Amino acid sequence: MPLTARQQEYLKAMGVEVWVPRTAALPVAASEPHAATTSEDMSPNPATSPVNQTTPYSPGPLATRDWDSLISNVTSCTACALHSTRTQTVFGVGNRRAELMLIGEAPGAEEDKQGEPFVGRAGQLLNNMLKAIGMTREQVYIANILKCRPPNNRDPAPEEAAQCVPYLQQQIRLIQPKLILALGRIAAQRLLQCDTPLGKLRGHTHLYSETNTPMVVTYHPAYLLRSPSEKRKAWEDLLYVKTRLQQAGDGADN
Repeated sequence: MPLTARQQEYLKAMGVEVWVPRTAALPVAASEPHAATTSEDMSPNPATSPVNQTTPYSPGPLATRDWDSLISNVTSCTACALHSTRTQTVFGVGNRRAELMLIGEAPGAEEDKQGEPFVGRAGQLLNNMLKAIGMTREQVYIANILKCRPPNNRDPAPEEAAQCVPYLQQQIRLIQPKLILALGRIAAQRLLQCDTPLGKLRGHTHLYSETNTPMVVTYHPAYLLRSPSEKRKAWEDLLYVKTRLQQAGDGADN
């Protein structure tokens, strides 16, 4: 599909000079030549992603819980030690009826200050990534695994994620997105309960089994800022996301 002039402008803003559209089905990531090992792809003992888990999803009482009470519960949460170091919680932002939900790992310093996920340079890049496939920040919903910033932006501890994930699950159940886009290795591995490297998770549709929601994996925008050579792969992932959403929309019309 040829790119419009506006899409080319956004792609240029992402820092990629030449864009080569790929087919809708991405090649298996394992067949791609691997770049030098990075912090996004250092997990030992790769495991098979739980793509075949098909636990039926029953909305139950959580689906009717209103947003105000959920926000209040997150804001007042003291379930883990992070509440003592946060400036404020970072709940999430965007369209509460979004078809696409983006999930990162945890708030950073700027997010902790503003109370909104993906702001600053990483947020600007994410906005341009969305615009490149004809979407805006206001059309999607953006959240993190953790609602509080870990000190010094360290990786979320397992016990911290365990306390926060139920809030995220409630958000997903309320929104009922057609597709989840996991941003970065940590978010993807936590959602899929695996230790498969990000490079092998890319290029496939997985299943977030807690809500039976299809999920795609790509690089975290902060990582792309550090490793701009990977932006081409991120573009492939975005094209795949666009195709999946179009397929989901076509299915709903039938």
